[in-house]
Amino acid sequence: VQLQASGGGLVQAGGSLRLSCAVPGPTASTYRVGWFRRAPGKEREFVTGISWNDFNTYYAASVKGRFTISRDNAKDTVYLQMNSLQPEDTAVYYCAEAPRAWRDRTYYSPSSYNSWGQGTLVTVSS
Repeated sequence: VQLQASGGGLVQAGGSLRLSCAVPGPTASTYRVGWFRRAPGKEREFVTGISWNDFNTYYAASVKGRFTISRDNAKDTVYLQMNSLQPEDTAVYYCAEAPRAWRDRTYYSPSSYNSWGQGTLVTVSS
């Protein structure tokens, strides 16, 4: 079962969106959940991540202070609150899951995640 990302849409510059990522159970083997994005013509890049058990968070410099990742324990859902959106934030956003067996891999590398959602499109107009 894949992760399910949702919440994308069209927003004006300066606006906000909240993305959701439902993590399919069981989650006992989940080590980290991350958000990545791919803008048109660009490589996929790390946005933010959260460790499943200790809630440590990680952010790309480009979104720090504007984006916030959080987790709802009861729903096994990870949220990405995006504020002060800019046109350069336009991309397809993906959530991904890293298993415990890969806990030593770097948090910002796509190759450190083995399960991916289908992506949700965020478009920020100027």
